[in-house]
Amino acid sequence: MHPQYGDEVAVVVVTYFPGETLEPFLETLEKATTREVKVVLADNDTDASDGSLDKAAERGNVHLLRIGENLGYGRAANRGVAELDERYGWIVIANPDLEWHPGSIDELLDVAARWPRGGAFGPLIQEPDGTVYPSARLLPSLGRGIGHAALGKVWRGNPWTKQYRQETAKPTERTSGWLSGSCQLIRREAWDSVEGFDPRYFMYFEDVDLGDRLGRAGWLNVYAPSATVMHIGGQATKRASAKMLAAHHVSAYRYLADRHRGPQWKPVLAAVKLGLAARLKLATWRDR
Repeated sequence: MHPQYGDEVAVVVVTYFPGETLEPFLETLEKATTREVKVVLADNDTDASDGSLDKAAERGNVHLLRIGENLGYGRAANRGVAELDERYGWIVIANPDLEWHPGSIDELLDVAARWPRGGAFGPLIQEPDGTVYPSARLLPSLGRGIGHAALGKVWRGNPWTKQYRQETAKPTERTSGWLSGSCQLIRREAWDSVEGFDPRYFMYFEDVDLGDRLGRAGWLNVYAPSATVMHIGGQATKRASAKMLAAHHVSAYRYLADRHRGPQWKPVLAAVKLGLAARLKLATWRDR
């Protein structure tokens, strides 16, 4: 642990009309660790019609940060972490539509003790039907990314998607290219070393980018399936699915363009941009 930080744990939750999911999140969090945990709700402009935030703020360990505008996921998470003082050497970044298995945060901390160069630790994420979500993946190379983007929706078993999502890998404790931003424990020293999420990403790929930058800074992303959470999924994005789909494509292009600079990549990136635009048009047409 970096000498400037203590050993306390804080949970930062980005909210945007969380509705009825927030109460089970906080209820199950009480059994996720034996420690006292501070919770920061970084709210992206939820209006008064959603009373879940006011109810949550009545809890003694919950701090409600009303940002007053929709900053997107990464920027709001950064604002939430900025509320924490030096006592907090461990940060859990999590979506509000999670339910924690008993002892899950304590288990993540136990795993972290075995990986001193570990910067981020991701639990096994289950969907409500018990399916294991592939939350620890390879970084998307240009070839793998194009194959997954082009075929992922129409041919789910294609080799690029299977390799990228690491769906055939058994859930064992291992390093990973990146971890799902829906839930991960982050060492504060590692977070500081890369200055948190890149604020240019409004939604999506901020977790991929974070995992890549942590790795470049010498940290490890560690999959810790001995800790388990359940993710209901999509509560905020249901409110504006077309807008979120467009944001996903913008972020995907930004991620690839950042890592393929120079004139030699311009034709390839132009083709990627056209392909993503076509994919977005097709997906939007399907959703009508």
